[in-house]
Amino acid sequence: MKKKLFLIFLGLGLLLTLLITLTIGPVRINVLTVVKILCSVLIDISRTWPDNFQDIILNVRLPRILLGILVGCALSVSGCSMQALFRNPMASPYVCGVASGGAFGASLVIVLNASQSFIMPVAFFFSLVTIFVVYYVAKTGSKVSSETLLLSGIALSLFFSAATSFLQYLAEEGELRQIIFWLMGGFWASSWSKVKIVMPVVLPGTICLLFFYKELNILLLGEEQAEDVGVNVEKTRKIILVLAALVTAGAVAACGVIGFVGLIIPHIMRILVGPDHRILLPASCLCGSIFLVWIDTFARTLISPTELPVGIITAMIGVPFFLLLLRKRKKLSGF
Repeated sequence: MKKKLFLIFLGLGLLLTLLITLTIGPVRINVLTVVKILCSVLIDISRTWPDNFQDIILNVRLPRILLGILVGCALSVSGCSMQALFRNPMASPYVCGVASGGAFGASLVIVLNASQSFIMPVAFFFSLVTIFVVYYVAKTGSKVSSETLLLSGIALSLFFSAATSFLQYLAEEGELRQIIFWLMGGFWASSWSKVKIVMPVVLPGTICLLFFYKELNILLLGEEQAEDVGVNVEKTRKIILVLAALVTAGAVAACGVIGFVGLIIPHIMRILVGPDHRILLPASCLCGSIFLVWIDTFARTLISPTELPVGIITAMIGVPFFLLLLRKRKKLSGF
């Protein structure tokens, strides 16, 4: 019961986060006005606010915050799923090379001087290609070894990182700046069109992952034990892997590479609500959304009007946490 109340608390926290962050920016707009503007979309309300307030809320801040919610949700849930799938607390959404593939695709579009509208679909395509290549390399007959999957993911990730570095070497100054900004990750290019593209990928994929809580709980016991209780391990692993890769690819294509969200949020939630994925997955989803929206708000207001890349801030928070996790593992393993 307490854990369910905690989920309700996180849901309310996300709603408050949405309302409060909509008020923050170069132009301060109070919460009551924000609520009235949001309600005016659904019902007729007499306008008592300047026209530019409505434009700021509905066309600038709201799509950016919604994109942050979607990306935070995608990275946290996929990270949580990957950690259970590989039974490795250091697994992340990018463990199979999804981020490196997407980064290469986006860099290729920039270097070729193609339209900016191609960045998202090409990055998404290369992210998906990466995961399918990794899976094909790791597959032996009808089975896939978790260790081989991880190693092939690392190998392909290094290959695409090298290819991206080569494109940076070829790029001109303006193109190089674009690539670096994209690789750092951020929401400065947010728009309703991006939300409309990302939502049909991230939302259904995340919801589907939430329904695999039983299988993820059983997989934590080991593959043999999972098969003994009737779980088709190979089929389940394949579905979870594809869903996690799909939502991660959507997140990477939308905002670049934002690291550590999918690593630290599931760990924090595991400490607070325990290892049961029935609660852990939705808790990670909500907390990841809250976390990333606040990080983005901090990034766009700290040195306003200049924006900090979100990926830099998440890395600054995530690296110390990651080192603490390594230290804890070292103590538990005894070496």
